[in-house]
Amino acid sequence: MTKDPLLAWRREFPILAKKTYLISNSLGAMPRGVYDRLKEFADTWATEGVLAWDGWIPRVAETGDLVGRIVNAPKGTVMMHQNVSTLQTLVASCFDFRKGRRKVVCLEQDFPTIHYAWTAQEGRGAKVVLVPSRDGIHVDTDRLLAAIDRKTAVVAVSLVLFRSATILDAQAVIRRAHAVGAKVVLDAYQATGVIPVDVKALGVDFLVGGSVKWLCGGPGACYLHVREDLIRKIRPAMTGWFSHARPFAFEPGAVRYAPDIYRTMGGSPSVPALYSARSGYEIIRKVGVGRIRAKSLRQTRLLIRLADAQGLKINTPREDALRAGTVSVDFPGAEKACEALIRRGFIVDHRPRAGIRISPHFYNSDAECEAVMEEIRKIRRRS
Repeated sequence: MTKDPLLAWRREFPILAKKTYLISNSLGAMPRGVYDRLKEFADTWATEGVLAWDGWIPRVAETGDLVGRIVNAPKGTVMMHQNVSTLQTLVASCFDFRKGRRKVVCLEQDFPTIHYAWTAQEGRGAKVVLVPSRDGIHVDTDRLLAAIDRKTAVVAVSLVLFRSATILDAQAVIRRAHAVGAKVVLDAYQATGVIPVDVKALGVDFLVGGSVKWLCGGPGACYLHVREDLIRKIRPAMTGWFSHARPFAFEPGAVRYAPDIYRTMGGSPSVPALYSARSGYEIIRKVGVGRIRAKSLRQTRLLIRLADAQGLKINTPREDALRAGTVSVDFPGAEKACEALIRRGFIVDHRPRAGIRISPHFYNSDAECEAVMEEIRKIRRRS
């Protein structure tokens, strides 16, 4: 058997010594370096007090630039926030739906946050259209493209679907949207860190995502990329004092927007999350998303092969080009089986209309993939 050099990284993730951790689609394993990073934050606060803000504020954009290197975003085009729900709403606040274009196109299979954030804009004049799927697994690309017309203001969709791990043909969507004068907000939460993402090559207007999953950065550190030429044009209605051109001037009245990505910052940042997220970003950069992707494809093929051997329903694309990092398998009693797996130290999850989601990352071994499928076989045999 060929030795897997990426397994050398296992020592950097403490949980792997105790559990078979196959749930990086939901919460990536914590890097060992987070302990030191959070101590650094605490020491800075303890010793510098209020003066710590002098180092904390620049860290927001610096951390954004770390993410930017993973998605090939130009320096100064990524801002950190606390969650993607906030970011979707922040981007939505940049659009005026009272006149002209009102249509917002989303996928029925998108994570609900996308639906909630954009349907909430209907009170501001937006009209949201949810494009359905023929099978609940794949994206009906032709139907999606047909829904994007000259009435469309925004296309807000996921790059990778959270249930099925289907990869969207983002290039086709962006090309169509730009042809009719619409903007694209791409949610890359289930993509960044497991499949290559290149915002320059895509030409995407806005990219949002977070650190909880494949980036192994933990909660509270999400990112917004704005295409460089759009930064000075957007005027978010969801704003705050750090969006101001001179926040420490404390000028009253309407916001006078910062000339750079800071205009999307809003209020005070979640500083501890910025510290804890960096170790994961740095590891992903060192490993390389290309190498992660190659291993992910090999291991998801293995999982599909083992699921087929048991006759399980596979709610994930079989085609490599359409499949991200998760294999969703379903069968009668799958939710209860998921609970049994967790009790036995196999950490996976279950989602309605998906089944058990199994998500190996670069630090997982083939033996772990084989073991979880064997455990599913045992559970089913005993039920």
